[in-house]
Amino acid sequence: MSVSVDISWKSLNKHHEELCGDKVEVLSTEDSEIVILADGMGSGVKANILATLTSKILGTMFLEGASIDACVDTIAKTLPVCKVREVAYATFSILQIFHNGEAYLVEYDNPLCVFVRDGKIVNYPYKERVIEGKTIREYRFQVQLKDCFVLMSDGVIYAGVGELLNFGWTWENMAEYTLKCTKQTLSASRLAAMLSQACDDLYGQKPGDDTTVAVARVIERRIINIFTGPPTHKEDDERVVRDFMAQEGKKIVCGGTSANIIARVLKKEIITSLNYADPTVPPTATIEGLDLVTEGVLTIGKALGLLKRYEQDAFDELFFEELDADNGAAKLAKYIIEECTELNLFVGKAMNVAHQNSNLPFNLSVRMNLVEQLKECVEHLGKNVHVQYY
Repeated sequence: MSVSVDISWKSLNKHHEELCGDKVEVLSTEDSEIVILADGMGSGVKANILATLTSKILGTMFLEGASIDACVDTIAKTLPVCKVREVAYATFSILQIFHNGEAYLVEYDNPLCVFVRDGKIVNYPYKERVIEGKTIREYRFQVQLKDCFVLMSDGVIYAGVGELLNFGWTWENMAEYTLKCTKQTLSASRLAAMLSQACDDLYGQKPGDDTTVAVARVIERRIINIFTGPPTHKEDDERVVRDFMAQEGKKIVCGGTSANIIARVLKKEIITSLNYADPTVPPTATIEGLDLVTEGVLTIGKALGLLKRYEQDAFDELFFEELDADNGAAKLAKYIIEECTELNLFVGKAMNVAHQNSNLPFNLSVRMNLVEQLKECVEHLGKNVHVQYY
């Protein structure tokens, strides 16, 4: 079994603080995905520096194959020491899920990971070790499809202290709420948003501590293929359609000319949708054998706006309402956010006179610029992107 991992996180800054004292780092290796959640002591700038240093050091060393002993040793010797408490303090959790299903989790002073499998909370056995005077919990196990992991900083279980609850949200409360949410959604981003919103509500929208949840869901490899723009040479039309249709996974065409090429080569009919719910987004169409057919530049631009909001951690209930909207841009963004681990872009380079922009170099169309932005944005979301030009 080869697995992929859907990863998302959401942070709340402590009330009146501009910087978050928690830091999440997501890394990909050839054979695994790694999530690191570090929580710096205190709040504000100092905590942000401690958490950032911790996550970057751990990430770099892990990628180089260092042992957890070496990582903790380096953290202990590198972080500045607090003069008041006389400790260099940043707590962390590291979850590494290999594509072959093996997994490794290590926790130092963060709340326990919530692990959901088959609609139940699972308590995995762990080993405790003392490294550099610090007690570390280590877990090794095999994952299954649809397993869900939630890493958190301690702001999560303090939510509600002195506000709605006397002693905060216990770990057990958090775990039960996570379980309830997993029955409503299979998306890591939606789960992260729901858990973060619950914490924010418990804090009365004034978090008493930096509060972060990082969600990892084990999913199957999911490929999205997008064809946009006619090839430079008309004789390449059949080649691009053949290459595009030969791929496994979902198939999306963006652009009227591109849709006409597909329909002509495949000898299929284009049926334009009469549903025009959002006047700012052109209507979609259907072609037998394709999952989505949209207009080109306007739709990609609108979808990119949603993806960038998601990339910048600006997702909430309103965002997901927009993502669920019945229009081409929302559907395109939703496919990429929720149903994609790899994106293949098939891009025709023929110049469309209507897309030229005097503010851009003469040989760069608006579409080519959007494709480049799309590639960068999707890569920042931790997905593999491959672009083929024609």
